[in-house]
Amino acid sequence: MIYYLLYPYAEEWHLANVLRYVPFRVLCATMTAMLLSFGLYPWFIRSLQKKQIGQVVRQEGLESHLSKAGTPTMGGALMLLALVLSTVLWADPSNAMVWVVTAITSAFGVVGYIDDAAKVRKKDTGGLAGRYKLLFQFSVCFAICGWLFYGNADMGLPADWLEIRHRLAFPFVKFETVEALTARGETPFEMPPWLYVLFASFVIVGTSNGVNLTDGLDGLAIGPVMINAAVYAVLAYLAGVVLFERSMADYLFIPHLTSASELSIYCASVVGVGFGFLWFNTYPAQVFMGDVGSLALGGGLGALAVCTKNEFLSVVLGGIFFLESISVILQVGYFKTTGKRIFLMAPIHHHFEKKGWPEPKVIVRFWIISIMLAVAALATLKLR
Repeated sequence: MIYYLLYPYAEEWHLANVLRYVPFRVLCATMTAMLLSFGLYPWFIRSLQKKQIGQVVRQEGLESHLSKAGTPTMGGALMLLALVLSTVLWADPSNAMVWVVTAITSAFGVVGYIDDAAKVRKKDTGGLAGRYKLLFQFSVCFAICGWLFYGNADMGLPADWLEIRHRLAFPFVKFETVEALTARGETPFEMPPWLYVLFASFVIVGTSNGVNLTDGLDGLAIGPVMINAAVYAVLAYLAGVVLFERSMADYLFIPHLTSASELSIYCASVVGVGFGFLWFNTYPAQVFMGDVGSLALGGGLGALAVCTKNEFLSVVLGGIFFLESISVILQVGYFKTTGKRIFLMAPIHHHFEKKGWPEPKVIVRFWIISIMLAVAALATLKLR
C-alpha cells in the first residue's frame, strides 16, 4: 500500500525513490512486523487470559506438559494480522504472487482458528476433525493452484511465470532456459497442468501440517519457520533480481521469476513477526500460537516453495517439518499393522522428551538442525 501510494511520486520526491529497491522494503517490512508484535502481544496475552482462551493438554500425554494447561493459546491470530498487514503495507500490490501466498496463509489461518475455537469451547484436544481440515485445505489449494497453472496473462499472471510454471526444478541440478535447451536439441520436461495442481497442493498442505505437528514445544516451531522464511527471502530475491544487466537466476541456473522478488517482503514479515512472537513464546511460554498460527505459517511456506519453484528443495530446507510428519505417519502405520510402536511417542520431539531430554535441549537442537539444513539448501545454489 505504501509502495502504491508513494512510488508514483519518486521523481518529485527523491526519498520515495528508495521504495523501488526490494531490500529497503524488506527491512521496512521486518521492522513493521516486529514493532506490531512486540507492541501488541502484552495486550493480546492479557485479553486471552481474561477470556480464558487457554491451552488444552491431553491427560495421557507427557506429565511435564500438564503444567502448560491454561496457557493462553491462539496467539497466532495476532501473528497473522501483523504478517498480512506488514506484507500489504510494503509489497507491490500489483504482484499476483504476493496475493497468492497471502491468500493461502489467511485461508489456512481461518481453518486453524475454527480448530482452535472448537478445542477451547469443548475443553478437549479434539477440535475440528482431521478430514474436514484436509478437505478445506485442499479445496483452497485446488482453487488457487488451478488459477496458477491454468490461468493466463489476462487473468493477472506474470509472463515469466507462464513460461516455466509447468517445469520442475531440482536441487543440485541446473535449471536452464527453454532457449538454451532447444539450442542443444533437448526438449524441457513439463508436467501436465492437472498433475502440477495436485503436486503443488500436496506440497502446500503437507508443509502446513508439518509445521502444525512441529508446534508441540515452546518455541520449537517458530524457530525453523523463521529460518525457512529467511532462506526463501534469499531464494525469491535471487530469482528476480538483475545485477549489471544480468539475471542472477541465469547466473545461478535457478528459475528466473522477476515476480518472485516481491515475495521477499512476505518472508521478511514472517521473520519480523516471528521475533516478536518468540519473545513471549520462548520457554517457558507465555502464549502458544495454536493451529491458527501453525497452519497459516506452514501454508505460507508451502506456497513460497511453489511460487519460487523450490518444491523439492523444500524437503531439504523444511527437513524438520518433514521429519515430524514422517514420524507420525510411521508411528500410526506401524502400530496399526503390528500393534507396536517405533518411537516412544510421536511426533518425534516427544520421543526425545520421553528419553529424558529437557525441553529446552530438544528445542535448541532442532533449531541447530534447521540451520544446518538451511545452509545445505543455500549451498545448492552453487553446487549445480
